[in-house]
Amino acid sequence: MLKPIYSNPFGYIEQHSSDIPWIKIFSAHPFKELSDCDPKTREFLFTCMDICERTMIEFYKPEKINIAIFGNYLPHVHIHVMARFKEDSHFPEPMWGEKQRDSTLDLPPFRDFQTLLESRLSRLS
Repeated sequence: MLKPIYSNPFGYIEQHSSDIPWIKIFSAHPFKELSDCDPKTREFLFTCMDICERTMIEFYKPEKINIAIFGNYLPHVHIHVMARFKEDSHFPEPMWGEKQRDSTLDLPPFRDFQTLLESRLSRLS
């Protein structure tokens, strides 16, 4: 596991290795389904998702934000939040779909986004 961007007793956030800005929000306990989560964990997940989405929009100004909750390969509740761009390698297909083109995005460093995100998430504590 990568070093989390943020963590608290209800969950943690980590970067997903990708050409696009992509983070994953995990519950601390390995719940299998969202409906298995206790209310405080659900609140953590959805609050973090909202903060991550808003921060990605402000920082990267993407064409679209994609949010996904699957858990088929990893049966541990987690939310994917991805900034999508018309020029990215898969757009408009999902990142799990068929590659549409070779692409090199000229984006600000993820570390700068992470610093901004960490400052916003620190208010949750």
